[in-house]
Amino acid sequence: MIPAVPRLGSLPSRWRLQSIPICAIMLGSMMTALPIISQSPSMPPFGLLILLAWRLLHPEMLPLWIGAPLGAFDDVMSGQPIGTAVFLWSLMLICIEVIDQRIFWRDYWHDWLMVVGALVLCIGGALLMAHIAGSRTPPQLIVPQIIWSALTYPLIVRLIARLDRWRIMA
Repeated sequence: MIPAVPRLGSLPSRWRLQSIPICAIMLGSMMTALPIISQSPSMPPFGLLILLAWRLLHPEMLPLWIGAPLGAFDDVMSGQPIGTAVFLWSLMLICIEVIDQRIFWRDYWHDWLMVVGALVLCIGGALLMAHIAGSRTPPQLIVPQIIWSALTYPLIVRLIARLDRWRIMA
């Protein structure tokens, strides 16, 4: 069996380069459809984490407007009120873009701090929008989900880096 190494001078297809990040984010959003039963929100928002990992690894790859359609897909999959992730993911991507333009260099710890801020913004904003829609969930209930999500981020980045390596192989 011949190992999968890129040939010299060959390029992967444009479809492969552009569709794999979007499909990975959509698969992450579909994780909420798994039959996991819990009394509180403890599962990380994998779609959001994968979007953050792609955005922070390759800032130029995803356009700024991609938060709206991917957020709409996440709203449908997660059962949140429609427009919650559309607004919050778009706002989060705009905030990261502004931070990227202000900071000349960043390292892994800066990325992790931005991810924690984005998680607080998106999960807290989703709780606020659920309150507006009529839910009476106490705010302290989302703290374990935010912590669990922040601790899951390094694993997600490793998986996305490996997926990115496979994506660019011809």
